[in-house]
This record gives sequence, structure tokens and C-alpha cells, in this order.
Amino acid sequence: MSNDGSSPASDENKSPNDANSENVPPQKTPKQLEKEAEKQKKLDKLAAKKGKLAEIEQQKKEKEPKKKPLSTRDITQYESQTAPGDKKDIHCPFPNSYSPKYVEAAWYEWWEKQGYFRPEYYDEHPPPAHDKRTTNKFIMVIPPPNVTGYLHLGHAIMCTIEDTLTRWHRMLGKHVLWVPGCDHAGIATQVVVEKKLMREKKLSRHNLGREKFLDEVWKWKTDKGDHIYEQIKVLGASCDWNRKVFTMDKTLCYAVEEAFIRMHEKKLIYRSTRLVNWSCTLKSAISDIEVEKTELKGRTLIRVPGYDEPVEFGVLVYFAYPVENSDEQIIVATTRLETMLGDTAVVVHPNDERYKHLYGKYVKHPFLNRRLPIICDEMVDMNFGSGAVKVTPAHDPNDYECGKRNKLEFITCIEDDGLMSSNCGKYSGLKRFDVRRQLLEDLKQLNLYRDCKDNEMMIPICSRSKDIIEPLLKPQWYCNCKIMAKRSIDAVRNKELKIIPSMFEPVWYKWLEDIRDWCISRQLWWGHRIPAYFVTSKDIEPGQDTDDKYWISAHSYEEALEKASKQFNVDKTKIQLTQDEDVLDTWFSSGLFPFSSFGWPLETDDYKRFFPTTLLETGHDILFFWVARMVMFSLELTDQLPFKEIYLHAIIRDAHGRKMSKTLGNVIDPLDVINGASLEELNEQLRTSNLDPREYERAKQGQIEDYPKGIPECGADALRFAFCAYANQGRDINLDVLRIEGYRRFCNKLWNAIKFA
Repeated sequence: MSNDGSSPASDENKSPNDANSENVPPQKTPKQLEKEAEKQKKLDKLAAKKGKLAEIEQQKKEKEPKKKPLSTRDITQYESQTAPGDKKDIHCPFPNSYSPKYVEAAWYEWWEKQGYFRPEYYDEHPPPAHDKRTTNKFIMVIPPPNVTGYLHLGHAIMCTIEDTLTRWHRMLGKHVLWVPGCDHAGIATQVVVEKKLMREKKLSRHNLGREKFLDEVWKWKTDKGDHIYEQIKVLGASCDWNRKVFTMDKTLCYAVEEAFIRMHEKKLIYRSTRLVNWSCTLKSAISDIEVEKTELKGRTLIRVPGYDEPVEFGVLVYFAYPVENSDEQIIVATTRLETMLGDTAVVVHPNDERYKHLYGKYVKHPFLNRRLPIICDEMVDMNFGSGAVKVTPAHDPNDYECGKRNKLEFITCIEDDGLMSSNCGKYSGLKRFDVRRQLLEDLKQLNLYRDCKDNEMMIPICSRSKDIIEPLLKPQWYCNCKIMAKRSIDAVRNKELKIIPSMFEPVWYKWLEDIRDWCISRQLWWGHRIPAYFVTSKDIEPGQDTDDKYWISAHSYEEALEKASKQFNVDKTKIQLTQDEDVLDTWFSSGLFPFSSFGWPLETDDYKRFFPTTLLETGHDILFFWVARMVMFSLELTDQLPFKEIYLHAIIRDAHGRKMSKTLGNVIDPLDVINGASLEELNEQLRTSNLDPREYERAKQGQIEDYPKGIPECGADALRFAFCAYANQGRDINLDVLRIEGYRRFCNKLWNAIKFA
């Protein structure tokens, strides 16, 4: 039996005919043979054709030049021997296709040498008598870029729009002046220089000392400022470079001092102790624009400078305060448990029946020898949490107001550096967020912990240091803006000042109608030092830091001494003066820019001829922080509007609608679009920046995803054309950098049309 159970006949039993039928193929008919021969002929022909095509394709590949990386693509350069400043020699052969490098070369230096960008050119070259064009003026100052780094595409759209307006008004025959400049950007520049020093030399500014640190900042300013001006020129901006200004030039420093002195003497600037936005990392107050409000949906871990482990936010912790001389407890809730060490009261709503029997009683602080009164205030929402609220007047804006209303004690429990203060018992000297964790455990040990729930909230983060903002009580300088704000509102309502587009008028009104006094002092080294001197003398009663009577504002120590002697009727030799160590908020000096640029407070020829200006063009995101302050300061100090119109452009975002951020890798130098850049070059720029290792890897990945082949060379004209096409959009522009290459191809069409015309 075989394995499959069959029983075939043995080989011996097969006949010869059976063997032949298995080994000899059947005979083909003549017709079949003819068909096979025809088929083989066709196959041979097809194979020959394929071979020929492959040979042709190979020859094509051999003839084609090898592709180069984007940053080194074969670009026709302008190689004529035109000397810098001479008119461009265009008698050399034209390139076959449009080349930005060829077209844009050698013109700017000639324009400058001819003086085309100076208003005096039109005095020396007046239009012919028959020319009907207007001879009015068009004056504009550039929104001065910060010297924190190089220009990005947001600056490029600003330069493009402003240059378009400038050249158009020149074509109308007007006397045109566009003033370039840079801003010292106090806190932002100090932070980047500190990071650079720490990265390269492992030194802090305190290791160097104030004088040497400022030397380092000036070196940074020179390097970055020069590059910024070069970028502006490459973009084709027709500014008058003979009039360029920096916000810490000698003349502008004098203007800042004069503005402070005048406003201080009019009581518009004053000294006061209030809650400020405090960065424990920077050890300085910061402005609202430097605070990023981050929305949390619930429990979230956030990395905080100075902490090895992420810190938990977005939770509401419930705990109990024992009522004095009673078995009762009051349950309160907080998102900032560490601030309980600064609590000075528990507040309930006056209409809350649950707590009426406790009015006027006290609770005991579980960790400190402190009694907290139970008080009534309508600030409490009876339906939120337990209806009882802990009050920390020295660390919360709402609690601060409650504390003032109810004459509560103000206890600071967190110091400038983020450590718990000396009045915090065993927690003194510990980090604030370490104490948050420790208090949670200690409350559990005392059986006072009740619950912990997810809580939607906004976290204030310092945009410069990424630290969590701590509200702290600090003596600072403030500017009373209410009267100035009213004049600014009236100017728009009365059509004296025009905002374009008009959809931003309601924003103007809302901000200025709700304006608060502005904290103008910063605890920094880089910036305009406050020209105020505190007076002490054995012959006068000692004064408090917040008493304006003891502060004298002046341009110099000698001038302040003279003023103090007259004010207190004391001989100068018996007076000691101490100048405030703080500097002014950057926006203070920026607010003077439209008139300090022309020499104010001196009656210079430029000031008399070119101020007020015609137009202010800028991004809508700084309408309040900069534009409104320029209008307020100008009306107060010159009694004139600084400009007649405000033109607000949209804000540049990346192709995905995200804000431009170095940590996302989507901040692009306009020169990289103009000249082209490979992915490797983009990555290298990130590597040599101030990003920490984690941010660098994230940003690098962002560049790999968005620019896998780098950025193609587009030229300044294509970039400017793209921005003009985008300019009529709304609040935001989602800019695809690679789309700009399409406008380069449009330039190529124009080139071909002209070349073959």
C-alpha cells in the first residue's frame, strides 16, 4: 500500500506506448507554429524598444547637472565691477532666467549715495514747475525692533508695508522721511545676554558685577543691532540712515529723563507699594505684555525653573481651619496651598446662613502662632466650594482689595527669590512649590486635609524666564494714566486720530476706558536708570520709601542736590542723596519714540520740521502696549498727537496657525527666505541659539517636519510681493514660507516678458 492508500500498477506492467505518451510532447500544427513565431517577433521588438528607451534615459541623466543643496543652488550672480555707491552697470549679459541675486545686487548703495531716501533730496531737486504732484510731507518712524536677536518674518512684513507706503508717497512728489532705529528692550535683552554668559562662561550677571555685565550687553547690542540694520537694507527698506536712532542714545536718554521729571513734578508719576507681576527667576517686576496666560483644564504638570521635577497645577485643595474655642471647622479651598502661610483671615458672604454664628470669631492657623478672624465680604461666591475663602492680602489681587477694605494685616510669605520668608516657621527658606507638597502631607498628618479636585484655571507664566508669576507687594514707581487716556479716547472719537482698520476702535476704547495705573519700574541693570534720588539728612525728619516728598527727580546728582536744598531749606552739604537702582519699563522710552527721535525736548530743526509724523504702521498686537502710550505721552508732553493715522497689520503665524516661537522651530530669518537655507543650516542656527537642550530638540523636530528640504532661495522682491498679497487679510496671517516660492516664479514670468519684449 502507498502512503495515500492507492495501489497503482508497477513500472514493470507499463507498456512502451504509455512511456512515449509521458516523455514526447504532442506534435504542433503549422498554424500553431506560425502564431508562436509571430508572438516571439513582437516580444523581441518590444525588448529592443525598451532597451533603446533605457539608453536614452541614461543619456539624459548623464547630461543633467547634479542637483545641489538648496543653500548652494546654481544661482547667477551679478559679477560686474560696479564700485559700491556707483550706478549699477547693466550692460553685462542677462541671465537666462530670473535670478534675485543678479537683479537685486548693487542698487541699494547707489540709492543711498544719491540721497534718495533723505527728505533734503527734494529740496535740492525740486520737481519742475509744470509737475502737478503735491509737495506735502510724509513722515514715519519705524517700530524699533528689539536688539534681543535678529529680525523675523513679523518684522519683514512691517518693513515691506512701510517701504511700500514710503516709496508711493515719494512717487507723489512728497518730502518723505522714514526714520529707522532699534529698541534696547530692557528685560528681554538682559535675559538673552544672561543666558549666553551662563552657557558660554558659566557666569551670572552677579558674578560679573553691574559695570562689566553692561559692557557685555553693549557688545551684544552692537552685534545684533548692526545685523538688524543689514537685514532691513537687504529687504530694500528706503530709510534715512543718517537719522537712525537707538533708544539708549545720549539724546534719547535725556528725553527719557526729561519726561520722567516733568511727569513726576506734575504728580502723574508717583511711588507706591502694590501687588506686581513678579518673576522670582528674574527677581523683577514685569509688565502685563510679558505675562503669558496659560489655560489649564485640570491637573497638569509644568516644568518650573529651579525645580528638578515638574510641579502640579490645575488642582483645588480643600483643607480645614479649626475654629478657636470650638469643635467646629471651616473648610476652605485654594489652588496655591503655599500661600496659606500668609493667610490673615477667612471670609464668608454676609448672607450665608451657614456661617452667621461664626461672624467675629477666629480660626487657628495649624502651623503658625496666628489667629485669623472670620469676616464678611461680598467678594465671596456662596455657591463655589464651601462658601468660605482664605485671604492672603499680600499675594493675590482680589485678596489685596479685600484686605484694604477690611483693614487686614498684609503678611508676605514668599520672598523675591521664590523662597518662603522668615515668618513661615519650619518652612522658612524652602522653595515655594516644595512647600506646597510638604504642606499637603502635613495637613494629612493633622487630619485637616479634606479633598483635591481638578480645577480649570489660568496660570500666569513669565514669557522671558518661563517662571510662574508670583504676585508680590513691592514699592514701585507708577504712572497715573487716567487723564491721558481720556484725551486719547477723545482724539479717536472726534476723528482727530484715525485707526485703520476701524474694527480696532472698540479695542482702543475698551483698553483706555478700563486703564489702570502703570507700574513703570523694573529691577534690572540694562535700561534707563530712574532719575529719582531719595533724600536723607540729619536736619529733616526721616521719610518713608513710598513718600513722594522725599524723592527728587533730576538729570544729575548736582541738579537733584540743588532741588532738594530748596525744597527742604537745608544746606546742600547736609544732604545725602541715593539714586534709585531700578530702571524704567522699556515701554516708557518706546512711548516717547515719535518725538524723542527728532530731538525732543530740544527745539531742533528736525523736531520743528518733522513732528508730528503722518502715520504709524505696526502690528495690532501692540495697539495698547505701545501705540496707546505714544499717543498718551505725546498729548501730555507736546500737546500734539504724534501721528494722524494708525495702520495696523495682521500678525504672522506659521502655516499651521501657530504663534511664531523659537521653541517650535518656526521663527524664520527673512534672509533665509531671500537667500535660501538648507535644513542643516536651519538646524545649526537653532543649535547656536539660547535654547536649552529640551527646547532645541523640539524646535529641531519642528523644522524637520515643516522644512524637510530646507527653504528655497526666493529673493527680496518675491518675499515683499508675498507680504503685499497677504496684507489685506484680517487679524492673523497663516504664512506658508514655501508659498513665497510661487511669487518667485511670478517674478520669473515678469523677467521673461521683459527680456523677450
